[in-house]
Amino acid sequence: MTACRIRQIFSWMLLLGAIILGIFLGLEMLHPPSAAAAVRQLEEAPGQRVYQSRQTLKDQHGNAWQAVAFKRIFPDGESSFELRLVGFPGAVAIARSQPLTLTSSLGKTLSAADVSGQIFTDSTRPEAHVGQYDLQPLLPQLQTGIPLKAALPTVGGEAVTLSISPALIEEWQTVYSHG
Repeated sequence: MTACRIRQIFSWMLLLGAIILGIFLGLEMLHPPSAAAAVRQLEEAPGQRVYQSRQTLKDQHGNAWQAVAFKRIFPDGESSFELRLVGFPGAVAIARSQPLTLTSSLGKTLSAADVSGQIFTDSTRPEAHVGQYDLQPLLPQLQTGIPLKAALPTVGGEAVTLSISPALIEEWQTVYSHG
C-alpha cells in the first residue's frame, strides 16, 4: 500500500469517528440524564434537623422562581413539611390571604395554606416576593408520575403559574420520608 492510500484510509476513519461522536453527543443533548435528587440535611439547633430540596421553576412568563421544599423535625419529634417559593424582588407581590392551589393533570385540585408569617423576622415588613405553604397534609395525596400546576395568588390579580414535574414531586416525597 502506498503512503497516500494509508493517509486516505486514516482520514476516512477519523471522519467516521467524528461523525459517530457527533451523533452520540447530539443524542445526549436531546435526552440529558435526569438530575438526581439533591436532598440537603442541616442541623438548625440541637435535636432539630431540616431536610430540603431546592429547584428552580419557571412561571408562565418565563420568570425563574426558587422552590425550596423542606421537612423540619423538631426536638420533640414533631415535624412539618413546607414549600417556600421565592420570586424576583419587585417583580411580584404574593397575596398571602389566599392559599396556593395545586392542580394535577387529571383535574384534582388541592389547596395549601399560607404560612408565610412565620418566616419573617419583621412581620410588619414581609418580603412581597416570598411565600411559604404547608404541604404536609397534601403530600400523601400527591401522586407520583402525575405533573402539577401550582397557582400562586398575587396582589395584582393574575396568578403565577408554575409547572411541577413528576420528578420534582418524587423528590419532595423523598425529602418527606427522611427522618
